[in-house]
Amino acid sequence: MGLKKRNKVSAEFSMSSLTDIIFLLLIFFMLTSNMVKIQPFALPKSDSKTVASTSVVVTIEKSGKFTLNNKEISGLALERALRQQVRTMENRDNVAVTIVAEIGTPFDEVVRVMNIAAKLKVKAIIATEPIS
Repeated sequence: MGLKKRNKVSAEFSMSSLTDIIFLLLIFFMLTSNMVKIQPFALPKSDSKTVASTSVVVTIEKSGKFTLNNKEISGLALERALRQQVRTMENRDNVAVTIVAEIGTPFDEVVRVMNIAAKLKVKAIIATEPIS
C-alpha cells in the first residue's frame, strides 16, 4: 500500500489573532484618550531676543475678545477673516500668524488660533513677554 504523506508547509498567515489585538488596542486608546485632559496654563515668558516677522497679528484677551490686525472680531468669524487676510498676502510662503495672548488667557483659545493657521498652511508664532 502506497500511502503518501502530505507534509506541505502552509505559507498562509492567520490574520484572526492580529485583528483581535488591533481591536483591543483601538478600544484601549479610545477609552484612555477621553480621560486625558490638558489644563490651561499661563503663557510663558521668554528671554529670546529673536524677532519674527509679523504678517498677521491675532490678539486674544483674557475675556475672550479677539482682535485681528487691531480690528475687533468675533471668535466665530475669526477663521473666515484670517483666511481672507492670508489670501491678500503677496508671498504666501512667508506668511506668519503672530498670536499675542494676554496673561491668564486660556491656552485652548491659543490652540484654536494655531489650528486655524494649520488649516491655512501658514506658520503660527506665539508672542511671549520678555523676561526683565
